[in-house]
Amino acid sequence: MKYCSTRGGVKGLSFTDSLLMGLASDGGLLVPESIPDVTSHLSEWRELGFVELAQQIIALFVDDIERETLDELVAGAYATFDHPEVVGWQPLGDITLLELFHGPTLAFKDVALQLLGRLFEHVLAQRGQRLNILGATSGDTGSAAIAGVRGQSNIDIFILYPNHKVSPLQELQMTTVPDPNVHCIAVEGSFDDCQGLMKEIFADLDFKAEYQLGAVNSVNWARVMAQIVYYGYASLKCAEAPSFCVPTGNFGNVFAAYLAREMGFPIDRLLVATNENDILARFFDTGEYARGDVHFTLSPAMDIQVASNFERFLYYCFECDAERLAAFMTTFQNTGHATTQAHLMADWMLATRVDNAQTLAAIQQVHAACDYVLDPHTAVGFAAATRLKDRVRSPIVCVATAHPAKFPQAVEQAIAGVTVSHPTLDALAGLPQRKQVIEAQKTAVCAAIRAEVSG
Repeated sequence: MKYCSTRGGVKGLSFTDSLLMGLASDGGLLVPESIPDVTSHLSEWRELGFVELAQQIIALFVDDIERETLDELVAGAYATFDHPEVVGWQPLGDITLLELFHGPTLAFKDVALQLLGRLFEHVLAQRGQRLNILGATSGDTGSAAIAGVRGQSNIDIFILYPNHKVSPLQELQMTTVPDPNVHCIAVEGSFDDCQGLMKEIFADLDFKAEYQLGAVNSVNWARVMAQIVYYGYASLKCAEAPSFCVPTGNFGNVFAAYLAREMGFPIDRLLVATNENDILARFFDTGEYARGDVHFTLSPAMDIQVASNFERFLYYCFECDAERLAAFMTTFQNTGHATTQAHLMADWMLATRVDNAQTLAAIQQVHAACDYVLDPHTAVGFAAATRLKDRVRSPIVCVATAHPAKFPQAVEQAIAGVTVSHPTLDALAGLPQRKQVIEAQKTAVCAAIRAEVSG
């Protein structure tokens, strides 16, 4: 399997080269040159557990790591989860939750980042190289990425996050990690500012080469690849092809579901759930992709106005026409909006917007009816699934993205007197924190990286 850029300037990359490149050197995102067709394997794969299925799927995309070694890396990644099948099932009336928060940092990002950390470690050791990872987080990616690479001798990780705009527990999960290869950088701005800084720095090819920068965000293809697994797994465990409802901000999680469907897994529709940062819901309604003001909500990991992985989806909607994609993205970058009829090409993809009041109501509703507590991001998905279920004939599986104990203030606001906790989070209380606060400027981020690497 070879990889190319959505912008057309990079082609023929091996998997390990694409892993280390992260963001394509032409400013695009890396995608496989072809999407595997798995329809002939579905009957035999139905009997596999999560780890075994992950080994089968990931091997389709990785042909330059010996299969036995790759299988060991996959198995090791999921040995860190506290659920026997890695992911959990929770029926809530006529909607089923797919619990993806049983990893070390209690968020769905662990499913990909525990594997990504092991892939980085293996490839760098094989090549005798080191890497400085630069990532941006709106909450969960940072802690999951840190958990995946902390303590590794050939990696330093720099995580940008919006100061005072992630939950206190999300920040503690990052800033209390004592390993010297972990560097937390709080940016005075929004997540979009952090993501924009990261992309600007990766576009500086001289700086990227000098400081050996790699990406851990979902701009890195390996993140999306690993997320395909749980959609394939869940689809094969259902009696009939399900529809998936996915709360999203950056579109990476939904894009993985899109790829699973394109590969031939039995998936009916995809329901895209946004919070008040509704750029994606507006696109699927109108075909206009238009940046708006960032709204800070009860679901902070989704407080995003520029969905970085949306470029990959458009690339396939544009029939892999890199020139057309590049023109669309240039228009959007220069004007803040761009229009296409691509939203009509996926008539099996629905989208809707859920506000704070509706998020709280979903938490209340599920707790009253099922004695189950949703985190606010999953509540956005559940509210969207409830709203859209009359337009979907198949059973709905809603993706549960985080443990509710990560967002106790939102839970308390929704259901007064109910407290949620988890031993992993309780253990963070009172630990010393390490972080630096900087302005939202490229020079400030580069200076922070330079000081740590040179020191």
